[in-house]
Order: sequence, then structure tokens, then C-alpha cells
Amino acid sequence: MTSRQLVFDLPARTALGREDFFVSPANAQAVALIEGWRDWPARKLVLAGPRGAGKTHLVHVWAALTGAPIVAAGDLGGADIDALAAGPVAVEDADGIAGHAEAEAALFHLHNLVLAEGHALLVSAAAPPRHWGLALPDLASRMEAMLLARLGPPDDALLAAVLAKLFADRQLAPAPDCVPYLARRIERTFDAARATVAAIDARALATGRAITRQLAAEVLDNRGH
Repeated sequence: MTSRQLVFDLPARTALGREDFFVSPANAQAVALIEGWRDWPARKLVLAGPRGAGKTHLVHVWAALTGAPIVAAGDLGGADIDALAAGPVAVEDADGIAGHAEAEAALFHLHNLVLAEGHALLVSAAAPPRHWGLALPDLASRMEAMLLARLGPPDDALLAAVLAKLFADRQLAPAPDCVPYLARRIERTFDAARATVAAIDARALATGRAITRQLAAEVLDNRGH
């Protein structure tokens, strides 16, 4: 690995293809539902899971399968709902619009129109719809009636795969024993994996060192692990 002498704050390029998604018991059911979307009851699905669990990745996989546009729920208030409803559509972060009347009304209209046109609707959120706190009763009832696919917390295999992918997204090549070491040491959450990889990348850039188990250990020790 070439030593890097200068520090550049470059964004990571996230790989979002189906071949880049690691299937484990924590997400296998959700993956099967995404790939079997033609069999969804009433042609609609809520994909729920914690931040970093792979929701956006699976939304992009589904969009590639269906040709669906992806829209943030918070942008629905200013969107052309009729145009969106002309085919399958994916709505991300639906729980974030709770209490925002315009966005809630837009999602309600989109839900009804997409299904009336015979298309499919995928909605993602951090939690199941009953926890969103939606103010519009008709929207809440429709969201709660949707088939639910859950992305669980990472098991051993998935946490290691997530760490490897986070390094790859940053075009980093850690030593072979680095990822297994981190998977045993860090908090078992996707946010912890993301923060750890970012900290290791920053340390490697600042020092011009390769990403080894020793460097990873130093970063974890500095962060109180």
C-alpha cells in the first residue's frame, strides 16, 4: 500500500449494487422480500432498520430491479406526485416527516395514487410505522397496514462484512487481520463501524501509515475502547 503524505477529505464512494450487499441472518428476510417484490401483498413494503443497516443499499437494489425513482420523504411536499405515481416508487426516511402536514399529505396521496395505478411502493424508515408518530390518521393506518421487512442488528459475519465494505468504499485496503480484530472489539452497531473506519482512515492519512491491526488498536485505544 502506498504511503499517503497529504490529507485530503475525500468523500467515500458507496457501492450500492446487489453484488455488493452481504446477506446474513440479520438481513436475509429483507433481501428476499426486496428481490421478490412482485409478490408483495397489496404491492407495498416498509423497510425498517437502524441507520447504516443497509436500507439505502437495498432501496437502490430495488430501484435497479424496478426502474423506480428514489425520493426523500421530506421532499414530497414539493414533488410532482402525479409524475412519481406513473410507475413504482421508493420513498426514503418516511419517519422523518412525522408532524409535517404537507409532507404527510403528499405521502398519503402518493401511496393511494401509486397503488391505484397498479404500481409498487417501497418506503424506508428507522423503525416500524407504529413508532413514527404520524399526525395524519389515514396515512398512519395505511403505513401500518404495509408488509414490514426488518433489518436487524449485525451478527458477527455481517459486522465484519460491513467493516470490509466501509473500507472498500473509501478505497482502503486494511491488513487481513484488521477487520476480524475490529469486529471483535467495537460496539456492535453500524454507527460504531462507520465511525471507527472513518477514524482509522483519518489516522492513516495523517501519519502516512498502512492500515494494520496495530494502527487500528491505537485508534480504538484513543477512542476509549
